[in-house]
Amino acid sequence: MDVNELFELKGQVAIVTGASAGLGQVFTDVLASKGARLAICARRVSKLKELAQMLKKKHKTEVFFMKVDVTKEEQVTKFCKAVFEKYGRIDILVNNVGTSGVTAGDAPSFKFSRDAWTNEIEKNLTSTFLMSREAAKYMSRNKYGRIINLSSVLGLVAADGWNMPSYYASKGGIVNLTRGLAVEFAKYGINVNAIAPGTFPSEGTKSLFKDREFVKHVESLVPMHRMGRHDDLKGVVLFLASHASDYVTGHTIPVDGGWTIW
Repeated sequence: MDVNELFELKGQVAIVTGASAGLGQVFTDVLASKGARLAICARRVSKLKELAQMLKKKHKTEVFFMKVDVTKEEQVTKFCKAVFEKYGRIDILVNNVGTSGVTAGDAPSFKFSRDAWTNEIEKNLTSTFLMSREAAKYMSRNKYGRIINLSSVLGLVAADGWNMPSYYASKGGIVNLTRGLAVEFAKYGINVNAIAPGTFPSEGTKSLFKDREFVKHVESLVPMHRMGRHDDLKGVVLFLASHASDYVTGHTIPVDGGWTIW
């Protein structure tokens, strides 16, 4: 393959969870731009419908969408089956669903409730496992697949003053789940990797980006002294979704402006 062919996704089928807003929309746009057919899910059908129409018009690609709560096993199973029945294959999975860092819950561990703990573990970690398990069943039929999990910079390091025990645990769990699934799924031709973003704009972080003191604090933690931009993630997700990463599995790539090198 030449360099351009390495990044082509024409004919492949890509699932993106939590596609109704934020980074999910960024990921769908990148994958569709390289020819992938899409299967998107979230809990807000109206948003999915809008996104599907935009992607079809912009990229002239097929888009299947379904309302799914990815913490519910039966809904995940039904969705993956529906995707396979429509397209006859599943090649790429981007596990984008999750809570948004410092907005996820901020309380000292002494006061952190079990309900808050369970809720976040379910949204971030359990959903990643359920979707990976079901998608991999179909990927294994073709001996090919790409699973891309979304961890966080806070799955790799901790930050003083941010009391988020369940977020640290869930995003750190994704890092090692990625390693474990990479080992287990390698024999099926499935690569499993993760991205660990720093602080990026999303629905959940919109108000934080307007807080100048918060922005200054985050920038002080980052050698590049700026917050993340959507364009910063496009190349990474395309690399991990394509043949360019054929010999890369089990890794978590920080996209954090250098936060984790301190």
